[in-house]
Amino acid sequence: MKLLRLLANLGYGSRKDVAAMFREGRITDAEGEVLYADDRIEHARVRVDGEPLDPAPGMVLMLHKPVGYTCSTRDPGRVVYDLLPPRFRLRNPVLSTVGRLDRDTSGLLLMTDDGQLLHRIVSPKAHLPKVYEATLARDLRGDEAALFASGTLLLESETAPLRPAALHVLGPRRARLVLTEGRYHQVRRMFAAVGNHVEALHRSRVGGLGLGGLAPGHWRLLAAADLARLFDSPPDAETA
Repeated sequence: MKLLRLLANLGYGSRKDVAAMFREGRITDAEGEVLYADDRIEHARVRVDGEPLDPAPGMVLMLHKPVGYTCSTRDPGRVVYDLLPPRFRLRNPVLSTVGRLDRDTSGLLLMTDDGQLLHRIVSPKAHLPKVYEATLARDLRGDEAALFASGTLLLESETAPLRPAALHVLGPRRARLVLTEGRYHQVRRMFAAVGNHVEALHRSRVGGLGLGGLAPGHWRLLAAADLARLFDSPPDAETA
C-alpha cells in the first residue's frame, strides 16, 4: 500500500492533509530520510514528525474507562474516544468498542479495529468471563449467590433465563460478580431483581486480562501476549 493511503487510513488526515504533510517533509524513515507519498516501505520504519507510525489495522487497546464517559460516537457529552489520540477516531477500518460500559460504569474496556477479533470476544459461544465489583444501596440478603448461580433468574421483559453467574461477597454492601454473557445493563438488572440497587459498578477483568494498574482515563496497546491472556481465563474469579 502506498504511504499516502496508509497514513490516511490510519487517521492522520484526509488524503489532501496527508499529501501536505509529505510536502512539508514531516514523513521520514527511521534514519530521518524524507519519504514520498508513492513510497512503499516497512510499516515499522515510518516516522511522522519523528514518532513511530500508529499500529497497522488489527490494533487492540485497553482503556481504563472512568465514570461519566459513554461508548457512543454520537453522544453530545464525553465519549471514550475523547481519551484517545483524535486520529484514532478517523481510522479505517473503524476503531470500535468491544461491547459497552454504560456512563456510570468504570473499568476495563477493550477497543479494536479487527472485526473478527471483536466478534470472537463478544460471541455468546465464547463464554468469556467478565468480572465486576458492585457497591450496593442495601445489605445483601444472603440468598443472591445461590439464585445467581442457579441459571433460573429471569430478568424483567426477557423470556430466557440468565446463565449461571458466580457472586462473591466482599462486604455487607459489596460484591464481585462473574458473568459469561453480556445482556443490557445485566449486573444492575440482576441486583434490581433481588430488590437492591447498584450505586457504583466497576469492571476489573475480561477473560484472563486485568487492568494491571492502568490509571483511570489511561490506555495502552495490547500485544500478542496480552491477547493470549485474554482468552486464558483465571480458574478462580476470587483472584481477579
